[in-house]
Amino acid sequence: MLPVLAKALVSGSAVSLATTAALALLARAEGRHPVQPVNSASHWYLGERAGRSRAFDLSHTLGGFATHHAASVFWAVIFEAVRRYRPNSAPLGNAIAVSALAALVDYGVVPKRLTPGWEKVVTPRSIAIAYVVMAVALSATCLRRRGQDDRR
Repeated sequence: MLPVLAKALVSGSAVSLATTAALALLARAEGRHPVQPVNSASHWYLGERAGRSRAFDLSHTLGGFATHHAASVFWAVIFEAVRRYRPNSAPLGNAIAVSALAALVDYGVVPKRLTPGWEKVVTPRSIAIAYVVMAVALSATCLRRRGQDDRR
């Protein structure tokens, strides 16, 4: 299980950084402050006002990023476990499936208090783009790792 966790730390970190950047750009394009999607992830403990915060601060920004990063690593663990048990399957197909599952759980299963909070800041279109970015990041880290293994 350790290799899965180690790989998930890398791929989950890639997902976290890529989706954070994408959401910041999307929020800005929609007339919001780029930090609002990160801050909104802290709504599970700071309440509804978290998504309205336009400031970089410890409670909203650091707390929101830590929450988002932990969730990204969680979904990466699932992706890496699938890859371990189905190593010959297509990484992009696996990444799309895990990203779709994440979206379904995040916005269809968990209580509103435990959603990513992005819906408080950006449009559903931007949220969908964030999940596409998640799939691309998961797949890219897997393909990059494969390329490194081929060179050894």
